[in-house]
Amino acid sequence: MFKSFLNFDSMITPKIITVIYWLSIVAVALGGIASMFSGYRGFTFASFLMGLGIIVGGVLLTRVYCELLIVIFKINENLRTLATRE
Repeated sequence: MFKSFLNFDSMITPKIITVIYWLSIVAVALGGIASMFSGYRGFTFASFLMGLGIIVGGVLLTRVYCELLIVIFKINENLRTLATRE
């Protein structure tokens, strides 16, 4: 196991991306909630909608970004599989 880690035979970054994804979701949710209640005059409907938009958009963009990173590693795995078949 340690040898495969040192030779870069196994990738740890996909596991790290999963952790980063969940931390980002928490950060987006907290940022959206903070935006909901940080209007100039306190809680307003506009600030609520803005916070909701931050939560929905942030979660969506975070998911897309992390999926794109995972796709790169899946391509690497598939290329390794093809290379070992020949």
